[in-house]
Amino acid sequence: MTIKDIARLSGCGVATVSRVLNDHPDVSDETRRRVMAVVEEQGFQPNNNAKHLKQQASSSIAIIVKGTMNMLFADLVERLQSLLRDAGQDADVYYLDEDANEVAYALQLCRERRPMGILFLGGDRELFQAAFQGITVPCVLLTNTAGDLGFDNLSSITTDDREASRQAVRFLAGQGHRHIGMLGGNWSCFQIGHSRYLGCLQACQELDLPFDGDRQCEPCRYSLEDGYAAAKVLLDRCPGLTAIFAVSDVTALGAMRALRDLGKRVPEDISVMGYDGITIGQYSLPRLTTVRQDTQQLAERGVDALLRGITRNSPPVHELVPFQLIEGESVARLS
Repeated sequence: MTIKDIARLSGCGVATVSRVLNDHPDVSDETRRRVMAVVEEQGFQPNNNAKHLKQQASSSIAIIVKGTMNMLFADLVERLQSLLRDAGQDADVYYLDEDANEVAYALQLCRERRPMGILFLGGDRELFQAAFQGITVPCVLLTNTAGDLGFDNLSSITTDDREASRQAVRFLAGQGHRHIGMLGGNWSCFQIGHSRYLGCLQACQELDLPFDGDRQCEPCRYSLEDGYAAAKVLLDRCPGLTAIFAVSDVTALGAMRALRDLGKRVPEDISVMGYDGITIGQYSLPRLTTVRQDTQQLAERGVDALLRGITRNSPPVHELVPFQLIEGESVARLS
């Protein structure tokens, strides 16, 4: 089985298959899924030994980014690269699809490139639990927690997603909203979306707000397009909602466009609140109300934990960074 065989079976060009196998971001999700389906079905293992035959133990740090449309991660990557550069460290960035197996990719990376350490931006804790023991270099998981996984070379730095979501919903309730929908994310108990769902549920229970998760929640990927489509599904199922809490700003912005196309005004007819605090949300019309994650602290603490693990073999740390509720113009007070 060669790359040409994969190209023939997937109906793609050899160059396209090569870009998929090398995780280039300039490949559509559908094409990537089609190629990888053939790769998995045929058990294809790319042989990169010749390419890296002369390579000694790498002096660089790998940054593995889960999701190509996540603007929060784009901000984090820029900050991480700057901090590592100031520390005299080189960094290589690898972008994966949102549904990819980042731990399997990291294992392959360790075999072929041998990085000094790895920074994971986003991650499925179930994948770490299943296979991370094969990774021996110091690692840090950013934006999800690994404190209960028990690996002695895996730190984690994250926002308290559950508490932040709880406060977001309590803010909406404080503006008079009782019928609140939740949009975006993955509700698996190993994903950050689940923590945000639990925070939303907790706030509704504390405030005695009606909340039917099956009806009032619509999961979706972290992108403008998916937020747009999911908002339409949610509003069709629950037309009586007065507010939507989206678990990411890009999802919220996609939802706002969908609401406009449905003839609804934000926030006059329905309020929208996001999560992340990305810059573009402060330039949208209306300006987005959101929960801001502190990307500077996430980056600084993540780099510090990784470098201490590399240079001093320090034990792992698991820390929470503060968040901030940013009141924009996308939430209206109900009379």
